[in-house]
Amino acid sequence: MKLVMRTASVLFLLALFASPAMAEKVRWKLAMTWNSTLTPFSTAVQNMARMVEEMSGGDFSIRVEGAEKHKAALNVLDMVKGGQFEMGHSASYYWKGKDITTVFFTTVPFGMNADEQYAWFYHAGGMELMQKTYDKFDAMSFPGGNTGMQMGGWFQKEINSLEDLKGLKMRIPGLAGEVFAKLGVNVTNIAPGELYTSLDRGTIDALEWVGPGMDIKMGFHKIAPYYYTGWHEPATELQFLVNKKAFAGLSPANQAILVTAMKAAAMDMRIENFADSATAWEQMKSEFPNIEVKTFPKEVLQAMKSAADQLYEEYAAQDPSFKEVFESQRAFMKKARTYYTISEFNYIRTVQELEQ
Repeated sequence: MKLVMRTASVLFLLALFASPAMAEKVRWKLAMTWNSTLTPFSTAVQNMARMVEEMSGGDFSIRVEGAEKHKAALNVLDMVKGGQFEMGHSASYYWKGKDITTVFFTTVPFGMNADEQYAWFYHAGGMELMQKTYDKFDAMSFPGGNTGMQMGGWFQKEINSLEDLKGLKMRIPGLAGEVFAKLGVNVTNIAPGELYTSLDRGTIDALEWVGPGMDIKMGFHKIAPYYYTGWHEPATELQFLVNKKAFAGLSPANQAILVTAMKAAAMDMRIENFADSATAWEQMKSEFPNIEVKTFPKEVLQAMKSAADQLYEEYAAQDPSFKEVFESQRAFMKKARTYYTISEFNYIRTVQELEQ
């Protein structure tokens, strides 16, 4: 994992001075949890593979397979562990049934934002804690692109109180689903291709997806009038999975190339997703001006926070690894949030007040 901490320039020089005559020919396969058309998730993977091939002069190539081809979207970790694929691209919290600690390497309710999370990964021990978890699966895990703050979801009716949540049918996965279940929501998980129809026909009353940049492609804004602000996924980090044995078999130069390409692709996805969401939200507001952006009432948010804290306490009491990562994130977030408040947050608030 020390490779992760090197600068991009040092890593690139290792690749640059590798002897072409002695270069190994490496041909890998990567399985995605998503279909090949789900941008910008799939874009990040294609960018990574392209950079690997370019920096290696064609000696290291990675063939990308979307879920529409390998047909095992939620078995990517198992396929990487077993060696059917040398790499995967997914989201760590999908493996919470295997190890609850994996949720922290994607996002958790009321957790860190993207800036805080990346700082924790690369400068506060997060990468080491993540690798400690993935050693159990004979795999390596690297940040694979971040959506930033996800919206709280599309709702057919306005939420004015805790009573409005009781019996509500909603698609929302992960720990956030467990939080909502504690508050009386009927939580379900539905395949992405069925979400629009389920919401339109009343099979579900609400759903969360990502944010404007990806939501606009799904068309939810055409059939649900209320768009709630986020709380459950403040920094959704995807992941690149790498088979440990396959990585160890690479030359130092190819290891450096791969790590550099993964990091660059992850950062680029974060930028692309932000740009897409800003543009998409402007389009949504223009074409569907009746969309109402809502924030959950304070009593509802307080109940969500209490339910989330209770879940964390329960899991921490049962699992030492969960407790270790939870305490590491919370300690860093406390420090980071103090600075964030007087810098980024204060700047945006100040400019908004001046423009009123």
